[in-house]
Amino acid sequence: MILPTLRQLQFLVALGETGSFSRAAEACHVTQPTLSAGIKELEDLLGVSLAERESRGATLTHAGEIAAARASALLGDAHALVQSVTTAGAVFSGPFHLGAIPTIAPFVLPQTVSLLTKRYPDLKLYLTEDRTNRLVDQLKARTLDAAFIALPWDAPGIETMALFDDEFLLAAPSGHPLARKNGLSPEDLEDEDLLLLEDGHCLREHALSLCRLKAGAGREQVAATSLGTLVNMVAGGLGVSLIPRLAADNGLALGPDVAIRSFVTPIVGRQVGIAWKAGSPRAAEARQLGEFVRDQLKPRTALHT
Repeated sequence: MILPTLRQLQFLVALGETGSFSRAAEACHVTQPTLSAGIKELEDLLGVSLAERESRGATLTHAGEIAAARASALLGDAHALVQSVTTAGAVFSGPFHLGAIPTIAPFVLPQTVSLLTKRYPDLKLYLTEDRTNRLVDQLKARTLDAAFIALPWDAPGIETMALFDDEFLLAAPSGHPLARKNGLSPEDLEDEDLLLLEDGHCLREHALSLCRLKAGAGREQVAATSLGTLVNMVAGGLGVSLIPRLAADNGLALGPDVAIRSFVTPIVGRQVGIAWKAGSPRAAEARQLGEFVRDQLKPRTALHT
């Protein structure tokens, strides 16, 4: 009897969780043709159709859902087997795949990697920077062990732990009236050209919702691809923006042309948290990693409880 390979089962589980051949391929770090071929080989082996291919995605058939549920359990057992053998019971040893969203990664990962690798010489870290939905897909597909994301974020099968509050600060050109105004409040932004990250970044939505602003409402919208670009646009006099304190305190390049001001009533823009797949054999390490990062950043951005 010829049995399915773990790789084929991983493709099927990823397809069921993402509902898309392209996103499933991204989560499994393969090309879409490779994933499609793997699914087709699995269908030929089992003699049933596992997925219905549609113009805007894919859905599993009834047989596909049954197979994916069993495959998920098998993959979990295989993953646990590998981890238990390679780590031999030791924490933070062997390969650990860690992700982070772009507005967190540059300000958390460098010092985290440096300190962890010094403390745990047998640990081999693999890093991924991507947007939240793609990181969650990779957690579900077990190609990531943990990821730093912005909370709240609700996804079935994913567990999270809040680490600390991240306050929003005003970034304005140094000669701008708001750079000198006392008692700043969100209402001061209503008539300003507010610079934001492009669609798809959760930080953009956090900024709009917390300041009760609407994209495109009475202002020319200019979007940036990164926080670094956003700061450069502020320095160039294109408008004002909201910057996470995490970034301002931990390496975001802020030149003399940019003034950073806090609001009279601090605006908690988001919570930084860590996420992992429920039931992961590395869940305890993910929690420990979160506590480690929280302790490192606590002097500046501690979570108030």
